[in-house]
Amino acid sequence: MKTSKDRILTTHVGSLPRPHDLLDILKLKMDGADYDADALDAQIAASVDRMVAQQVDAGIDIVADGEMSKPGHAIYIEERLTGYEQRPGFDTGYYAAEKKAFPEYYEDYFARAHLGGAIAPAHPVICIGPVEYVGHEALGKDLENLRASCTKYGVEEAFMPCAAVTGVGHNEYYGSQEEYMYAVADALSVEYNAIIDAGFLLQVDDPFLPHVYMDTSLSEKERLAKANMFVETVNHSIKGIPEEKIRYHTCYGINQGPRVHEPDLPMMVNEVLKVNAGAYSFEAGNPRHEHEYHLWEEVKLPDGKLVAPGVITHASSVVEHPEYIAERIMRFADRCGRENVLASTDCGFSSQAIYKTEVENRVVWAKLKSLAQGARIASEKLWGRASTEQRQSVR
Repeated sequence: MKTSKDRILTTHVGSLPRPHDLLDILKLKMDGADYDADALDAQIAASVDRMVAQQVDAGIDIVADGEMSKPGHAIYIEERLTGYEQRPGFDTGYYAAEKKAFPEYYEDYFARAHLGGAIAPAHPVICIGPVEYVGHEALGKDLENLRASCTKYGVEEAFMPCAAVTGVGHNEYYGSQEEYMYAVADALSVEYNAIIDAGFLLQVDDPFLPHVYMDTSLSEKERLAKANMFVETVNHSIKGIPEEKIRYHTCYGINQGPRVHEPDLPMMVNEVLKVNAGAYSFEAGNPRHEHEYHLWEEVKLPDGKLVAPGVITHASSVVEHPEYIAERIMRFADRCGRENVLASTDCGFSSQAIYKTEVENRVVWAKLKSLAQGARIASEKLWGRASTEQRQSVR
């Protein structure tokens, strides 16, 4: 993972709004209708090319493919692992306290956004047989599309996000939850290692760890034990991969909601830092979590590690001002060291394949451009180089 000695580098969490012409074909596939597979492949490749070009134009240093081929940040894995069946109506128990506290809001929200707004129904999947990785062909296409676009636009570093073991289905086959999760970890490691072998960074997406801390059915001791099991299986899935090649992203799953019953980062930071990754990505740009930067006054970032805090958020359509973004960056630079900070986003802007993203497409790109401008301002201040030309470019 590259770091700069004279400026703050920019990145994001991964998913970006998919073009509607791509969604049209992807929806046919997800609905089980007839579709042209070659046309879908071509549309995905063209969409990845467009996404990389737009990221470069916006000033993003470490880019991704925008998850163009995936129906959802975790749902896609059903196509790459054996042993699962869909189970409509299965209650995952997610967001129980939030839904209980704000029933009318979330009834509406989950009907039109989140999974409820996806181009096709997404049902929970249940493990009913041995888990094995079979996604080699699909992954190969993703890697080639990203490689071709990075070469075309001169991108030096790119990452590919993947679901964490903690978010893959529910077990009805293996003798214990632990046995199941280690089996999933072994399967996912095939995908993870292929991404590294292709020369990209791996991002492990884990919005599921926070749900452990939201589970009111567990005692504090049980929550900690489960969280540690989650961390152990994530570490098993990335075993042997150099830490500097891995980014670990955690968030809370809900975008634009009250979000009162989420755990604070200080509650789970010890477990997060046990993940053997080189960089830690987390929400820090929205009103529920922005204040949590103070935890780094007490918690020491381990040597050689990076933080990638969100300095713009997916939870609002307000385009953050570059000067304010710079302030947010500097909070982390002051506490973690300027060389240890990547400027990022709270989460992805389209974690599901959806026609109407919660933050409109043009607003997304305005936010990312503002992110890059804010990083330039912070870099000037942190490295003591006043650049009138750069400052004027954001006014």
